[in-house]
Amino acid sequence: MRIVSLLPSATEILFSLGLDAEVVGVSYDCDFPPQVSRRRVVVESRVPPGLTSLEIDRQVREYVERGESLYTVNADALKHLAPDLVVTQDLCLVCAASPDDLATVLANFENRPKVLSLNPRNLADVWDDISSVARETSREDAAEKLLAEIHRRLHALECQLEKISRRPRVAFLEWLDPFYIGGHWVPEMIALAGGDDVFGRVGAPSFRVELKDFVAAAPDVIVIAPCGYGAGQARNEYCAMTLASEWDTIPAVRDGRVYAFEANSYASRPGPRLVTGVEALAKIFHPEIVVEDEAARAFEIANAPRESYRANSPTLDRSRRAHIL
Repeated sequence: MRIVSLLPSATEILFSLGLDAEVVGVSYDCDFPPQVSRRRVVVESRVPPGLTSLEIDRQVREYVERGESLYTVNADALKHLAPDLVVTQDLCLVCAASPDDLATVLANFENRPKVLSLNPRNLADVWDDISSVARETSREDAAEKLLAEIHRRLHALECQLEKISRRPRVAFLEWLDPFYIGGHWVPEMIALAGGDDVFGRVGAPSFRVELKDFVAAAPDVIVIAPCGYGAGQARNEYCAMTLASEWDTIPAVRDGRVYAFEANSYASRPGPRLVTGVEALAKIFHPEIVVEDEAARAFEIANAPRESYRANSPTLDRSRRAHIL
């Protein structure tokens, strides 16, 4: 079977099911596992790199308001690859190429591939998507083993958290300029990690909040996790911001509990590594619990003096904006 994946989470699912050899095409944003770099890119973003967060947000809104796609699907590349299956998504117009984008390209194909569209809104949907991909690719046994391991890890974490009664009040920022709160599966991840989300609602999309509302919520912990960013990128962006003096009155800020999170790997993408994201959040909320090294490395403290960082660091890629969560 020849498979093309148009979104990073699907690519991760496919590789986790042992379909390395079958994946022949991916999107520009697919970067895990590392060997995916050898696959042909068939989708590119129309949002240029190097923009600030506010500029990205503005440009995305303009595309959406005009009813235009943020992505370009390379019809020639797709035709050359001749896939049997294309995996895309129908969750967010600004997250990845949609079924409509794909349908436009496939309209002129003589032999059209099967299209599998994923639409997860909570963790159960994410696990179901793994099973759906497995059924389409005859990898049911691999999916069963993968899901069993995910549930084993979540149960082991639950057993540790049962001994801890306190639950910090948490605010998860999926974008910084303007502020957006993480939604869909993120509030559920926070709950499983032993925290209480002060804003988010399970299954609901991300939404914008004003600074005054954020200050009034007085979270004990703030997780800085811009969609598509790594922890270092998130920290740089946060530390470069100029915020009103009220910001310093928030308990999380006052107590040094603001953390930059590896959102691109462990929160933004609805795939197998969300379980590592839950473990990492639990380590943030409850430092005494024990997690694997990967989860322990998924975040860093973001309370350094903000004026010492530059938002336009050459290592900071702001081209990926998606109100997916």
